[in-house]
Amino acid sequence: MSRQTMAVLGLVAALGTAGTAAAQEDPTGKVKVFLKGGVGNYTGTRGNFVQVGPSWGATLNLQPLRFLGFEIGYEGAYNPISSAGVFDLALTRHGGSALAKLSLPFIEVVRPFVGVGVGGSYVFAEGTLLGGYRSGLVGELPLAAGVEFNVGKLTAGARATYRLLLSEDLSNQVEDPSGGFFDVVATVGLRF
Repeated sequence: MSRQTMAVLGLVAALGTAGTAAAQEDPTGKVKVFLKGGVGNYTGTRGNFVQVGPSWGATLNLQPLRFLGFEIGYEGAYNPISSAGVFDLALTRHGGSALAKLSLPFIEVVRPFVGVGVGGSYVFAEGTLLGGYRSGLVGELPLAAGVEFNVGKLTAGARATYRLLLSEDLSNQVEDPSGGFFDVVATVGLRF
């Protein structure tokens, strides 16, 4: 073999070994705590009578592997009900969810991800002229996609989450209910 061939083979072997070692290293920031805030609304039939409103939350993220993370968090939202002449009707939700996240293992600073989980919330129907609306428990299946930016101890990002509503008391009050809850939020927090 020529020297050039040996040098190329040596370089390929060194890069392969370095890439494998980097993929097996412990991720920095195995624990993240962050706040989130943005806007959200109900989709489908529910979206016809509910307006966009603020959405907020707090999340604890555990990252045991570079490509796999787990989140547990609190979410809330406030959505006014659009009804002619009635301005104090609203749906307020408070709930929690657990989410498994998958991301690319070799990117640390800018990390796109997708996630799926399970959750639930309690939706409060508020206002003086509620008509047939009642408060109730809602089972949810959250599906998320987003990107995180990690620098030192800081983490920030943006995500969109669609929560398929599995069961809810409000479904009996709307003819042929469909849809879920969709929100887009920004996140900011710390890594430990």
